[in-house]
Amino acid sequence: MADEIAILAGGCFWCTEAVFLDVVGVKSVESGYTGGTVAKPTYKQVCGGDTGHAEAIRVTFDSDQISYADLLDIFFATHDPTQLNRQGNDVGTQYRSAIFPRNEEQEQQARAAIERNNADYDGRIVTAIEPSGEWYPAEEYHQDYWAGEGQRNPYCIAVIPPKLQKLRKSFQNRTKSAAATA
Repeated sequence: MADEIAILAGGCFWCTEAVFLDVVGVKSVESGYTGGTVAKPTYKQVCGGDTGHAEAIRVTFDSDQISYADLLDIFFATHDPTQLNRQGNDVGTQYRSAIFPRNEEQEQQARAAIERNNADYDGRIVTAIEPSGEWYPAEEYHQDYWAGEGQRNPYCIAVIPPKLQKLRKSFQNRTKSAAATA
């Protein structure tokens, strides 16, 4: 078992966290902030758009079960990588599409994933590859949000189920929910 970490930003971290928690080989997902200039930012500060941070997820995965490249393909398929500094109604640099590689190998794989997935988006992917900076976990109430408060939040109810449906349709053999019903 080889645990690795991927740091991804694809808009609202509640939405990306819910997707990756259903991926086989993913051991944990933590919502948080990275890519900014303020130490220990709060949700309110990041939402204000002045810290430079992105809402992101830190995915701990077993690379014997799923590769970093496969995680990136799921990432591209379950958010809109063609929108600059936004995802749907969430607007601002804090909602940017970005990959934060933790080493040279991940950076090369991120570049390859953008190239590989760009064909599906007519060459319009704007996902940035940014330096892996300091990681700040989001406040506790953001963690595993969909499983709790999120299922009563109208925003989450509108956004997360379509992402999960796309995951389960496009990556049937990669989801925990499919494995549970098999």
